[in-house]
This record gives sequence, structure tokens and C-alpha cells, in this order.
Amino acid sequence: MALTFYGYPPCSTCRKAKKWLEAENISFDEYHIVENPPSKKELKAWKEQEGLDWKQFFNTSGKKYREMDLKTRLPKAAEEEILEWLASDGMLLKRPIVTDGESVTLGFKEAVFEEKWKA
Repeated sequence: MALTFYGYPPCSTCRKAKKWLEAENISFDEYHIVENPPSKKELKAWKEQEGLDWKQFFNTSGKKYREMDLKTRLPKAAEEEILEWLASDGMLLKRPIVTDGESVTLGFKEAVFEEKWKA
């Protein structure tokens, strides 16, 4: 089964992750994270599958994150509000997001990709 890759073409981290997947001959379907961000349902499922914290889904170094003052707002936000932010603006999401439907990775760390996506 092919992986699903949510990335942002100008993002150097996304390009590194794609290059790694291609070098390992791992097939994936690519989605532009800004034009086609993951749905609330997908985000919630990934959080539960991986036991992640909502903060891990955010691109905390991004301009939009700072503009919205999410560092202050996030700890007090309700899950529905967090899901609304993430599903409506791909620039808020840590990228790339890679999933096989069972597992998910946020961002790119070669060691994590080795463990998760290499057969």
C-alpha cells in the first residue's frame, strides 16, 4: 500500500523527506498540505493512533503560528477549536505528514522514517 504524503513544495524538510522515500523506492501519493490539508477526522485519528499531543501537530516555528499567538492560546483551547485551526490552514501543520493509514509521522527525521517506513 502506498503512503500518503502531505507536504508543501517550497519546504526544504518536505523535499528531504520525499528524496529519502524516493531513494528507498517507497511509493507515495502526494498532497499539497495547503491546498488539501488533512480533515479533522484524519487528524483526530492520527493523534489517537500515535498517542500524540496536539502541540506536536503544529508548525511552531511558522509565521502563522506566531501571528495567531498559538503559543499562548493552544494550552487553553478546546479540541474542536484545535481541529478547526489545523484542518483549515495547512500552514499551521508540522510537515511533512506521512501516513499508511495505521501509523503517522510528523516532520522528517531520517531515523524515524527508517523505523516506520522502511520495509
